[in-house]
Amino acid sequence: MTVARLLCGDALVVLRGLESDSVRCCVTSPPYWGLRDYGTEGQIGLERTPEEYVAKLVAVFREVRRMLTSDGTLWLNVGDSYANDGKWGGSTGGLHALALHGASVGRGKRHTGLKPKDLVGIPWMVAFALRADGWWLRCPIIWHKPNGMPGSQKDRPTLNYEYVFILSKSASYYYDHEAIAEPVTYGDHPRNGVPGPDVQSPGQVKQSGITKRRRSGNKERVLGPGRTRPDSHFGGSVPWEDKNGKRTARAVWTIPVQPYVGAHFAAMPEALARPCILAGSAVGDTVLDPFGGSGTVAQVATGNGRSAIHVDLNPQYIEMARQRVGPILCAEGVR
Repeated sequence: MTVARLLCGDALVVLRGLESDSVRCCVTSPPYWGLRDYGTEGQIGLERTPEEYVAKLVAVFREVRRMLTSDGTLWLNVGDSYANDGKWGGSTGGLHALALHGASVGRGKRHTGLKPKDLVGIPWMVAFALRADGWWLRCPIIWHKPNGMPGSQKDRPTLNYEYVFILSKSASYYYDHEAIAEPVTYGDHPRNGVPGPDVQSPGQVKQSGITKRRRSGNKERVLGPGRTRPDSHFGGSVPWEDKNGKRTARAVWTIPVQPYVGAHFAAMPEALARPCILAGSAVGDTVLDPFGGSGTVAQVATGNGRSAIHVDLNPQYIEMARQRVGPILCAEGVR
């Protein structure tokens, strides 16, 4: 039976009371460092230094690793920030923050020890600290946000991506690559010598339209302008790249930011949670989110035949998750 357990309390405290080797997969996005005050005492993200923030996450995910089965994985979405020591952050959240907290949400002073305007590098700090704590760091996925927030800065590009790290409890782990396989694209590609649109990057234009020759066994195929046969695409000689018209998922995922109509202003898009859950667990497994927020992971997990354990510090977010998952599926608890 598919069930969502909604547990209200500090993630570290709640997880310590849960059973070891009880979940197959953890998909989560902890509060980002120095970004928002969610108005709840004991919250993660308001530490004075990045090192304190990283240390707290390592402690939480050590408990997550204990709860994972031996073939379990952690799918961790975490964002970055810039050093701005000594200054107070502005308010954010708008009507959502007013509805939830009765006031705007802001940031306090932070102490990075870095030069002003330095990128802190929080995602990789967390990833390397988790690796040092015993996790296998397997892959950084780039979440490309085509509708990301615009930026006002004039001295660097606007960041429209975040990281999702895949970490595993052991060297061998459950990963259903077929569940998230992508359609093979038979379109033109300059690498194949097929004419296509010029590939342009800042300050450079790469020309296409050349002709290449490739050997397949004892046969030589000409891959030149005008080739359109699907059976002669670039990946055709790589068996796992053309299995029933599918190829292994790439590590750049273009997924729009998805607004949530409730009062939570940092909800994970369902389209981001879904491939993590499908690849990291099977039907009947349990998926954990120790920083559950509005309940995206629990909703997607239960909607795809998995059970879910949803933990959040804020009782109002627990209620949001209950509404999204459905009261019949929920077994609520407070720790």
